[in-house]
Amino acid sequence: MFPIRDHNPSGKTPFVTYALMAANILIFLLTWPLFSDERALQVFFFDWALIPAAVADGARIHGLVTSMFLHAGFLHLAGNMLFLWIFGDNLEEDMGHVGFLMFYLASGIGAGLMHVLAAPWSPVPTVGASGAIAGVMGGYLLLYPRARVDVLFIFIIIFKIFPIPAWIMLGIWFALQLFSGVGADMSAGGVAYWAHAGGFIVGLVLTVPVWLRLGGTGYWSKTHGHPAHPEAKYNLSRSRIPKIQRDRR
Repeated sequence: MFPIRDHNPSGKTPFVTYALMAANILIFLLTWPLFSDERALQVFFFDWALIPAAVADGARIHGLVTSMFLHAGFLHLAGNMLFLWIFGDNLEEDMGHVGFLMFYLASGIGAGLMHVLAAPWSPVPTVGASGAIAGVMGGYLLLYPRARVDVLFIFIIIFKIFPIPAWIMLGIWFALQLFSGVGADMSAGGVAYWAHAGGFIVGLVLTVPVWLRLGGTGYWSKTHGHPAHPEAKYNLSRSRIPKIQRDRR
């Protein structure tokens, strides 16, 4: 189950969201040749990824920022950019371009620090924008808890798209990070669940001043938990694949 779009596209052009997506994609394309040379890739990640053990020792602090723009593969990049594209534009509209950029970077740094706290002895390089994007999701949850998000549900051979309130989708996602993080060995690599959870919490907390400036609970009452502009309407077209009648003979 994963989101494919929300029903609340921004009323303004989200220049920072687009720029962040472009930067992540460009850096991935520039580093793509390294993926054919495992040793070269590991050397590169050692220099620019987040290494918890190094940060805990006061070294390679730059990895808290540079790791946000590196990815371990195409699917890793595509998933992160999808989430940023869905949830970033509305926050940028309410925070402003510069404010949103600072928020994004602060969420990513907070997520990285949470990962270091979870496994300060780990020498495994960590890369990805997911911690910062988790912060975006936390901010989205606070400002637009009832915004509708189209979710693609896949169960074996069943594919179905249906809209659900953002608080359900984001709440489930956050709970999964906590549940998975409790049983995960962060020192062994893999998904940085605590970075996701930490980024989500940092993003939610950093959004509180914006929420209060907009009116707090009064803002929720005025917008009914949606962004403050008309909701987009999407119509799914009927399939053109002809139906085949079942032969009952």
